[in-house]
Amino acid sequence: MAKKTVKLKMNIDIERCKGCLLCVDICPQKALAMSSKVNKRGLRYAVLKYPEKCTGCGLCALMCPDCSITIEEDK
Repeated sequence: MAKKTVKLKMNIDIERCKGCLLCVDICPQKALAMSSKVNKRGLRYAVLKYPEKCTGCGLCALMCPDCSITIEEDK
């Protein structure tokens, strides 16, 4: 019986992100970076710079103190 492969997608709520860099530092694939733009609060925020590198491991979401990162099934 073949296993079903689930594709995961990472989302960042840029308005909740305070730019603490915890997600960027913890990403084992180095897929995240800081934006050169700012959100409505005037803070630089994390972005998925290299989506092809993201494995959906969820470490970024676990480290985010503001719960601005979610991992969900890509439909």
